[in-house]
Amino acid sequence: MAQVTLRINGHAHTIGCKDGEEAHLLAMAEEVEKRVERAKALGVSSGETKLLVMAALFMADELHDMELELQNARKNKAVAADRAKAERISRLAARAEEIAASTERH
Repeated sequence: MAQVTLRINGHAHTIGCKDGEEAHLLAMAEEVEKRVERAKALGVSSGETKLLVMAALFMADELHDMELELQNARKNKAVAADRAKAERISRLAARAEEIAASTERH
């Protein structure tokens, strides 16, 4: 098991992870640090706990927005698939009517 020392808001935190996941853990810490800096830029100065809570809320908000986008993309894909099916059924029905009309003439 590997250990990585992360720096968030100037504090070192040693965290264990699976071998090979060190870079991923460092990247996640960088994302947290970005949100901490954003909270500081907004004037949050009530201590480290508040900064970390704000960072977590920023990340949760971003995750929520991504989930909504994914849901909308799935809905749009389903609607497009339904339209394509309806168009195909319409073409098949028109073709069936043409065949029926031609057999009635003969």
